[in-house]
Amino acid sequence: MDKLTIENISKSFDKKQILNNLSFTVKDGEFLSILGSSGCGKTTILRILVGLESQDKGSIYKDGVDISNLSPVERKMGMVFQNYALFENMTVLENVAYALRKKKDTKKHAVEIATQTLATVKLSNHLDKRPYELSGGQQQRVAIARTLALSPDVILLDEPMSALDADTRLSLRAELKELQNKFKTTMIYITHDQEEAFAMSDRIMVMRKGNIEQIASPHEMIDNPANEYIEQFVLQNINLKIQSLMPFAKK
Repeated sequence: MDKLTIENISKSFDKKQILNNLSFTVKDGEFLSILGSSGCGKTTILRILVGLESQDKGSIYKDGVDISNLSPVERKMGMVFQNYALFENMTVLENVAYALRKKKDTKKHAVEIATQTLATVKLSNHLDKRPYELSGGQQQRVAIARTLALSPDVILLDEPMSALDADTRLSLRAELKELQNKFKTTMIYITHDQEEAFAMSDRIMVMRKGNIEQIASPHEMIDNPANEYIEQFVLQNINLKIQSLMPFAKK
């Protein structure tokens, strides 16, 4: 079943075309990575999906309902940013509980929900710390917990691991997949890192200059690259042992 259907989305900034009539679907419970070099339009499509930017034309459907002109709150998606976007003057617990306290249905139980969610991301021992007292990986876990606590059925992640060291990225990859499986959440993950995309994704959407070059599973893309760009940009830096890097991908 399709969770999201994107039809003919286009976007320009200052008369420069950023997205060129994009159409694709995201399946319910899928981990879709959007892979591409800087400036290809991958972050723009994410911001349009969550409602932080408006498309020039085209439509977005979630569970078959047109959400193209709804506000970010009405779309009921969560977003995890590259720079964590935490409140430095708040504790870890307060950061996660903040948005919960703004909603009528979670206001009374905000602290309880926040505490439980932070336990899920293994931060129970850090509830009273401020963000500056945490490592980069721990701060990103707080940002993920803050999003998970609101129970969105779609989570958008904009290069959330790009500022982390290699060991932390590897650890957080596995944890993110575990969380997705536990919460049954659809995730759309922006990255420019080929290895990261192949290690985590059910499918990968490769973009170049505002266009989609290929959408396929990691195995399908390796076996049947759509064109020379896929072969060069996506596969040239992937080791022949790529199969060992894809423990989560569906064959």
